[in-house]
Amino acid sequence: MEMKAAAWGDWNWNWNWNWNWASRRLNPNSLLVASACAPPQGNRLFVLGTGFVGRHVSQRLLQEHPGWQVAGTCTSPGKQKQLRSLGIEAHLFQFQFDYEKYLEALLRDATHLLISIPPAAAPAPAPATLLHHAHPNLRWLSYLSSTSVYGDCRGAWVDEHYPVNPTTDSAISRYQAEKAWTDFGLHLGLSTFIFRLGGIYGPGRSALDTLLKQRDLSENQKRRDSRDFYYTARVHVADICQAILSSIEKPHLGKTYNVVDDDPAPRAEVFAYARDLISRRYPEMANNLNHLNLGDAQMIIGEKRVSNLRMKNELGVQLIYPSYKSGLQSILDSWPS
Repeated sequence: MEMKAAAWGDWNWNWNWNWNWASRRLNPNSLLVASACAPPQGNRLFVLGTGFVGRHVSQRLLQEHPGWQVAGTCTSPGKQKQLRSLGIEAHLFQFQFDYEKYLEALLRDATHLLISIPPAAAPAPAPATLLHHAHPNLRWLSYLSSTSVYGDCRGAWVDEHYPVNPTTDSAISRYQAEKAWTDFGLHLGLSTFIFRLGGIYGPGRSALDTLLKQRDLSENQKRRDSRDFYYTARVHVADICQAILSSIEKPHLGKTYNVVDDDPAPRAEVFAYARDLISRRYPEMANNLNHLNLGDAQMIIGEKRVSNLRMKNELGVQLIYPSYKSGLQSILDSWPS
């Protein structure tokens, strides 16, 4: 979802950060503590922003690699309780107090750091501030970005070498964040993984869920659906997890990767398929679904088809859901009959 520029100015996350200024703000005593801390026992992932993707990555890591520890931040007590029930060491993150000492305690033992906070969604610490807290033990670093940084490519196929052209406030902020986290990694001697994600969907967050709730599309969703042949990149959250976990096993490959499926289909096509799936599964809902307003807005933004060849060839990812059709079908199959 694109965020308005007015809101961006309210958040204290300036990607044009200054290393010297940030260093002066740090407590020298905290640096001594961080430098002297003992190496962590085993692997510990810290997720800065444990939302939809961060939660799924954490769950899968804990399920497939029992020796790992996972911690992360969230923004509400309710989310904190949910994450802790999944075995994730969840911490509320707020800016009403001295967050530098708080970050030191959380990041001191992290061996892997995943940044999953959209730059225009919530306050977050500048990379320069995190540098001193994460330095001693960090071995892997990743930032979750978006394919929106490519801008409107008029339907062309784009790969990671394609020139970026962010035009919206959110896309510009994401690209600035990419550069900042890459510089952060260089200061630590790490290769930063930048994952440019397509439109994210999965259980509880899909065209099926939108239709099941029988609600019209938002104005922003209508704009995205405003042309019959408007290609949109998307990816199932399970395949995002695959890419991230594969990169953890290959930390030396740190670079930019597009994380999308093989089928950049127009949104109108996706919603039509989702409506057909629900109508066949729940015939009694067919008439109600036909009355939903799913389009007609005239604004066009950011058309492109995004290549995932680098992700497949270098990270060895074999998509679980190469198309929205298989992804939506799997979500529907998980619903009660």
